[in-house]
Amino acid sequence: MVEVIAYDSRGALARGLAGLVAGDLRAALAAEGTASLAVPGGTTPQPFLEELATARLDWSSVTVIATDERWVPPDDPRSNEALIREALIDATGAAFLPFWRGDAMPEAAAGALGAALRPAAPLSSAVLGMGLDMHCASLFPGMDGLEGAMDEQGEAMLQALPSPIVTDGAVEMRLTLTARMLSGAAHLRLLITGADKRAALEAALAEDDPLRAPVGAILRRARAAEVHWAA
Repeated sequence: MVEVIAYDSRGALARGLAGLVAGDLRAALAAEGTASLAVPGGTTPQPFLEELATARLDWSSVTVIATDERWVPPDDPRSNEALIREALIDATGAAFLPFWRGDAMPEAAAGALGAALRPAAPLSSAVLGMGLDMHCASLFPGMDGLEGAMDEQGEAMLQALPSPIVTDGAVEMRLTLTARMLSGAAHLRLLITGADKRAALEAALAEDDPLRAPVGAILRRARAAEVHWAA
């Protein structure tokens, strides 16, 4: 059973979730001397990231990773890296591991980044967002290559996948943390808002096929998972 924690407001959600994630990082820093955190981009997580940036801890020993990234340069307005840097990295001085490699194709970048991700695994904490289609990170239901990215026995921590979203007439490529990397986090939390997302979550948790509802499968497989929701 995945616990759903409801808040009276979205502001309370941002503050509550930030406090819990900061606690995860403090515990990891105390035990290991370093900590790793995966966070989503987008407008919904932004208030949470800004709240987290006010936490007092040794940010110089924290490595932050995006849960996923569109294959666009960091100055593109659709880049998750740009939002995460603005909301969290610039304010804290935490280390950030960018996915964009302008001189490489996404598949080649994913392979090279795998080695860079190994010191961050298992993640001390990870926060996911979710779409109404029950995708999380860039793991979309029915997408090409999803089966490999959802394989809990696979070795890959990061995978390049063609998104089902078409942008400017072309299929959009993305890099995404794999299900194994996400569900292996010491603490995994899903951040959602609105009645429609709550209904989508319930459908995802009731769906047995991980290829139809990736977020449900990842939450069920996680070492420790919670859902944080506000209307």
